[in-house]
Amino acid sequence: MAEFVEATERLSTVRPAVSIFGSARVTPESPYYQQTEKIARLLSDAGFAVVSGGGPGVMEAANKGAFEGKSLSIGLNIQLPHEQQANHYQDISQSFRHFFARKYMFVKVAAAYVVMPGGFGTLDELLEALTLIQTGKTPRIPLILVGSEFWAGMLQWFRDRLIAEGMINPEDIDLLQVIDEPERVVAAIFDHYETRGFGPLPEEHELLLNL
Repeated sequence: MAEFVEATERLSTVRPAVSIFGSARVTPESPYYQQTEKIARLLSDAGFAVVSGGGPGVMEAANKGAFEGKSLSIGLNIQLPHEQQANHYQDISQSFRHFFARKYMFVKVAAAYVVMPGGFGTLDELLEALTLIQTGKTPRIPLILVGSEFWAGMLQWFRDRLIAEGMINPEDIDLLQVIDEPERVVAAIFDHYETRGFGPLPEEHELLLNL
């Protein structure tokens, strides 16, 4: 419980923010790293705080891009048996012992999610966000997959199996957007909020209180 309270208090004024997920294993030479850094820089310069898992790889790229931009760079680090070292590009660094508390904060502060290629941890974060939106437990906000080639197989499986066998509704797949160009990622988020502010509406605020 202490993790929830401390993190909520520290991040209570961070708005608007975009949570970026992705692999810890990519290197700075990777196109995924470079693409993430560019997206984060554009988001930061556009006025969004950028939230990542605080570690290496895509997380570092997200924090680096934001850190070099105009808005806050935030890392939500996790304490692991083999210690994940926090990267050095963070204005706010918050450490967690438990994954569930960390994932809660990713959701709590986000006006949008950007999901880069990654492994099991990234899939866990993606499906958590997708499930919360699908079930109406959180507001419907942009959930953007970057890397059309990387995600194509998963999305086709969703269609061939989950939709075809009635496990999800056909419209559920529309909760996901696939965008490769960094500028279009930022534009898609602005488009979503074109007729409203970035803060939660009254009914959405109630959802987040009961998350």
